[in-house]
Amino acid sequence: DRVDAAVLAVDAPRARILANYGGGYSHIDIDAARARGLVVTNTPGVLTDCTADLALTLMLMVARRAGEGEREVRAGRWSGWRPTHLVGTRLTGKTLGIIGMGRIGQAVALRAQHGFGMKVVFHNRSRLTPERLGTLQATQLEHVEDVLAQADFVSLHCPGGGANRHLMNAARLGAMKPGAFLINTARGDVVDEAALVEALRQGRLAGAGLDVFEDEPRIHPGLLALENVVLLPHLGSATRETREAMGMRVVDNLVAFFDGRQPPDQVS
Repeated sequence: DRVDAAVLAVDAPRARILANYGGGYSHIDIDAARARGLVVTNTPGVLTDCTADLALTLMLMVARRAGEGEREVRAGRWSGWRPTHLVGTRLTGKTLGIIGMGRIGQAVALRAQHGFGMKVVFHNRSRLTPERLGTLQATQLEHVEDVLAQADFVSLHCPGGGANRHLMNAARLGAMKPGAFLINTARGDVVDEAALVEALRQGRLAGAGLDVFEDEPRIHPGLLALENVVLLPHLGSATRETREAMGMRVVDNLVAFFDGRQPPDQVS
C-alpha cells in the first residue's frame, strides 16, 4: 500500500511514527512524512537470509524450468522421461551479476559462490572496502551495463523508487547477454515490465524469475502468458522465523520512540 502525500495530508493528524513492517520503504513518501513531523522506521537485516534464499530459488526454478515441469505434471500432460524434455541451464560455473550489493546482495553472492561455484560481478552505488571485496571474492564494476554484458544471471537487490524506477528499461534489457536470465526480489518498479515482456517474447532473454511487480497485486498480462517466467507472490521474507523477527523489530522501534529514544531503524 502506498503512503503518499495525499494519504498523509489529513486534518489534525494524531500519528507521530510510521513503523513500517518491511525492509523497503519506497512506497512511503519520505519527504511528505518528514514535512508532517512523522518518524519513519523499517525492519532491515532480519529478512536478509530468507530473501537471498528466494533469489536462489528463482534462479534454480527458471534455469531448470521447474515451474513449467510442475504445471505439466499437474495438468496430466507428462508422458514420461525423454532425453530432450524440458532441457534447462545449470547454475554451476556461470557468472552472476548483482545490482545492489547491500546485505541481501552479499548474501546472494556468498550462496552462489559456495553453493554453485559461480563467478560474481556487481554494481553498487558506493565502493565496497578492499577487505569486504576480499571476503566476497567478487568484482565490482563501475557501470550497470558492465555487469549486464558479463552476467548469465542478473539479480536485482537495489532500492526501488526515485532514480531506480525502470532501472532495467528496454535499453538495459537489450544490454544483457543473449540468453541471460533476470531475477528480481528487490522492488517491482525497478523493472519496466512491458520492456521485459518484449525482450522475452523476442527471445533475447532466456527467462525471468520475479517475486515483485510494478503494480502489485496486478501482474502484467504478458508475463502471465509466458512459460519461461517464474512468478511468485512477494514471498521474499515469507518464513515464520523472519516474519516474527520483523514484527519484533517493529515493536523495538515503537518502544524506543515512545520511551523518548531514537528508534534503531529510523529512516526519516
